[in-house]
Parts: sequence; structure tokens; C-alpha cells
Amino acid sequence: MMGLGPWEIGLIILVVIILFGGKKLPELARGLGLGLREFNKATREIKDEVKSATDDVDDNEKEKKE
Repeated sequence: MMGLGPWEIGLIILVVIILFGGKKLPELARGLGLGLREFNKATREIKDEVKSATDDVDDNEKEKKE
């Protein structure tokens, strides 16, 4: 998979400005930032739950061996 070069990023920014206009960009960026924050929070919570569950399984296996 190829990454985005500077020309592609510039073209995307230009299209966004044309579609949404300069006045809507701060609102759009704010919404995108909040969405990313919520996504990262949910991802972190899921990772913590999985780690907790695997730790519980490991503890139970240790108790059975003793």
C-alpha cells in the first residue's frame, strides 16, 4: 500500500476547502478531532479489557499449578 505524498495531501486539502468552504473548516476539524479522541478512547478501553481478561486467565492457571 502506498502512502500519501505532498501533492496528494495538497489536493485533498484543496477539495475539502472547495466542498466545505473556509468558514466550516474549524467546525469540521473540531468534529474530526473529537471523533478521533473517542475512537482512541474506545480502542484503549478494549485493550485494557483484553489485558485484564488475559491476566485473570494467567492467574487462574498459576493457582491450578500450585
